Amino acid sequence: MRNESRWPRRVVLGVALLLAVVLLLLPLVTVFAEALRRGLAPALEAIAEPDTQAAIRLTLLVAALSVPVNTLGGLAAAWCIAKFTFPGRGLLLALIELPFSVSPVISGLVWVLLFGAQGWFGPWLQAHDLQIIFALPGLVLATIFVTFPFVARTLVPLMQEQGRTAEEAAATLGATGFQTFFRVTLPEIRWALLSGVLLCNARAMGEFGAVSVVSGHIRGETNTMPLQVEILYNEYQFVAAFAVAALLTLLALVTLGAKALLERHGATRAHPA
Repeated sequence: MRNESRWPRRVVLGVALLLAVVLLLLPLVTVFAEALRRGLAPALEAIAEPDTQAAIRLTLLVAALSVPVNTLGGLAAAWCIAKFTFPGRGLLLALIELPFSVSPVISGLVWVLLFGAQGWFGPWLQAHDLQIIFALPGLVLATIFVTFPFVARTLVPLMQEQGRTAEEAAATLGATGFQTFFRVTLPEIRWALLSGVLLCNARAMGEFGAVSVVSGHIRGETNTMPLQVEILYNEYQFVAAFAVAALLTLLALVTLGAKALLERHGATRAHPA
């Protein structure tokens, strides 16, 4: 019986490994191989090109602006959902899931409808010399929308599992809401919070659909790294396109590696040997 039960596990494991190699490992290897097809020097020259440097700086800036907003918003949403019962709690949960169910392209079109030249607030923005679409604010808004669920979805299950006992005890002892949060709740969720922030950051740097709609594809101004990859590839600059893609992939891999280390550290702290 023991020998027979090993075969299904081996088959499932083999299928899983095969899918991981074909769907994950091979594409990653292809990206780096194409980037270095002519050697390291051409790839570095492509990354040092002014428009690419501008795309890198813009990508980091958009992530630096959107991730803190989603961190605070996701933390507040998770706190409310996990620790309180109130009318509209189910609606809040549904709104958190909304960016995962709506195409990023559609979310970008919504921002254009609101703040574009012909949008609802377009005439008012033009009258006050304010530009959101085809500018940095539009990129940040689009990124915030598509990356909002990551922090909240990471925290809600953990905070629900922890329950409300510790917070209720702190309140009984006279702690204020802020004291309870910073001294009781936050220490218990800090590793999960950092994990959610890293996931949010990885998605913010790699977002394409929504950002493509609101960017206007202005070279050196509104092109992020994913958009720059598309432009270079369409212009048949394959080495340059794959070099930028490899850099973006490397940033994502570093982010996921840091997330794995945080999860391992958090598990060690929660269940010390």
